[in-house]
Amino acid sequence: MIIGVLQVELVVDGAMSLKDKRRVVKSLKDKLHNEHQVSVAEIDLQDSVTTAVLGIAMVSNDVQYTQGAMDKLIEKIKKGRGYFVQDFDLQILTGQ
Repeated sequence: MIIGVLQVELVVDGAMSLKDKRRVVKSLKDKLHNEHQVSVAEIDLQDSVTTAVLGIAMVSNDVQYTQGAMDKLIEKIKKGRGYFVQDFDLQILTGQ
């Protein structure tokens, strides 16, 4: 079993309230889940008006596939609107 885990820290442009931030975050979460069949959750800084930390995970049986899919996710997230990526961390976990 191969597990890809991606943690992404986003800064939401122009967010003046939690409602503004959550609108942008929810849109991104829904898009990633629907288009790439990954699990996505806001995992930290929920009370910050401008910053969000997302956790993204996928499970497969192939390391190269998982690495490629996660790399595509990173590029897609970096090209998004309404926010910019401040930091990210990608891990590929393997197990028996």
